[in-house]
Amino acid sequence: MNPDLDLGIDRVIRAPRKVVWNAWTDPAGLAQWWIPAPAVCRVDRLEVRPGGAFITRMSEDGVTFAPHSDMCFLVVDEFERIVFTNAVDSGWRPATPDPISMTAEITLHDHPDGTDYRIVVRHGDPAARDRHAALGFADGWGTVADQLIRFVEAAR
Repeated sequence: MNPDLDLGIDRVIRAPRKVVWNAWTDPAGLAQWWIPAPAVCRVDRLEVRPGGAFITRMSEDGVTFAPHSDMCFLVVDEFERIVFTNAVDSGWRPATPDPISMTAEITLHDHPDGTDYRIVVRHGDPAARDRHAALGFADGWGTVADQLIRFVEAAR
């Protein structure tokens, strides 16, 4: 991780890696935790493979859904790593996402208490990193990581 360009979050999840992996790769599971509550997530496409689509929508009222993300997966190493970006959309077209372009890497490793869960979000320059931090990276991605933890620990 490059501290000038990247932001990160680390958690220990008291659940096996396979359970955490399934929460990432099952559309119904992902919809339960991917967007900070009380907003609601709808997963339109989740093709967890290199080049696969990652498209979600969000709703504040649970009725009207607006676009949330249109990304693609770059790397998928089963039970170990998922890398995706919003710099390329689900149709493999260059994108100019608002508010920032980023590539996220999720890694899962065995831990004596379950799973060592790490998020690294990479940015193209220090200004983009700082903008993402100022927009609430720690709160937003941290909330989502905590929701994932509650979801998988309840499913055990």
